[in-house]
Amino acid sequence: MIEYLVEQRYSDLPSLVVERTKMLIFDQLGCAYVGAELPSGRLALQYAGTLGESRESSIAHSSRTMAAVTAAFVNGTAGHAAELDCAHATEDFRATGHPATVIVPAAVAVADRQCSSGADLVDAVAAGFEAGVRTISAVGGLSWMRSEHGLYAGCLHSIGAAVASAKLLGLDADTTRHAAALTLGQAVSPVAFFGERRHISKSITKGGQPATAGVAGALQAAAGLEGVDDIFGAPGGIIDTWGEPGRESALTDGLGEDYAVFGANFKFYAAGYPIHSAVEAALGLLADNGLSAEQVRSATVGMPAFAAGVVDSRNMPTICMQDMLSVAMVAGRLGFEEAHSSALLASPQVSRLRKAVTVYVDDDLEREQPHGRGARVTLRTDSGEVSRLIEHPRGHRFRENNVTWDLLQLKWQSMLEPRMGAQRFAELVTSAMALEGLDDVRSLTGILAG
Repeated sequence: MIEYLVEQRYSDLPSLVVERTKMLIFDQLGCAYVGAELPSGRLALQYAGTLGESRESSIAHSSRTMAAVTAAFVNGTAGHAAELDCAHATEDFRATGHPATVIVPAAVAVADRQCSSGADLVDAVAAGFEAGVRTISAVGGLSWMRSEHGLYAGCLHSIGAAVASAKLLGLDADTTRHAAALTLGQAVSPVAFFGERRHISKSITKGGQPATAGVAGALQAAAGLEGVDDIFGAPGGIIDTWGEPGRESALTDGLGEDYAVFGANFKFYAAGYPIHSAVEAALGLLADNGLSAEQVRSATVGMPAFAAGVVDSRNMPTICMQDMLSVAMVAGRLGFEEAHSSALLASPQVSRLRKAVTVYVDDDLEREQPHGRGARVTLRTDSGEVSRLIEHPRGHRFRENNVTWDLLQLKWQSMLEPRMGAQRFAELVTSAMALEGLDDVRSLTGILAG
């Protein structure tokens, strides 16, 4: 896998892969920009400031510049803060976590440092997705790592960050293998962070730390530091320690044919991904039946067991089904402002509905899509009940009429234009769409400064 990805060049990528990768980069830059305003984004920058500044790499929504390792931490942490960053699923429904908020900040930080071209950044991010997704698929995805080992598999996107960084640094295959080995020990985390009260360590664990580890591992390898030659297949390595039996071939199956970027699930609600189908179903039921949130007496949400366990009655509002579904029904939408509104969360309407939302394991979904993100929602009112099943939320890889540039521009326009102005937003969109033609990626990242 490493040898193939190191040899891969931008010119080898099909045009659809290039477009999809550019969309993922643009989407993640938007996530980092708005996430910089949230507690984990602000605190990450505050912490990074104690480490000193450098002119290597840019920080989204800030005029400050820092070392590439530090920039990856800040932008990766901010990039997951708003819960707007893409999730990912393999063809067999294995969830792999949040690749973009790890791989894109790492690659952008190194690309800034190296004054890389836009084409090289696209190539690096596409390769990073392959490495991260394939590694996580080989260990069975999020559910296997959680149930068997108590670990968050998404940390292994750090391998993708390392590969992306190594490509931008021009490292050969042997040195890149060392980068992967050096990275791994700096990124792995147990799943306890899901129980925290605020979205702080979750942002770090899913974004900032694995992004940092990938950049650090690549720079360490470039400086001559070494790790084990084969962190994947060695005794005590990734496959031996965590691998789900029979999935080892996921590392190489379909390389150059089945591109991991197509498994990205873009988010159109500001919440944990297992919540999206339920929100889409509930909002559709209210609109189609002329109902208001005030008329809802109870709401039941059927889900696969793993997804239900991730979002049922959580302390963090943005990954709590009861909180986010209630907010969405009261507000009529679930964007950045609604999901992060303390006033809305504390309102009497949301407080009432929160107590009326019940999550259960849906036997049909558990049987047919145990690793899926579908939801069956039933709303009960004084006049009866209405139900809707959403198998794949909007933006999911298996949803027809998938994501376009127009949809992504619409997603971000209402969030970014008020913050950076219409002209800068238009420049950001134009530059992202033409990324492969940029001689220096700093002409793109510079738009995000301040």
